[in-house]
Amino acid sequence: MSSRAATPTTTSPYPSAARISDSQCYPQYTASLKCLEEFSSDKSKCQGHFDVYKECKKKEREARLERNRNRSFFS
Repeated sequence: MSSRAATPTTTSPYPSAARISDSQCYPQYTASLKCLEEFSSDKSKCQGHFDVYKECKKKEREARLERNRNRSFFS
């Protein structure tokens, strides 16, 4: 029997594999889903939520690319 207890990791070893709930865009994501639940027959009423979420994801991706660029050994 091992004396070492298994401890769950609190962070993903691979940042790109992070859960959606860890994203800065999670509030926009949940707002989009709530809108879809409310207006399932008319998705056009949720377009504003979709656009806000899309813009947030775009900024999040650009920030990640910039961080990766700054870490590069080849630039």
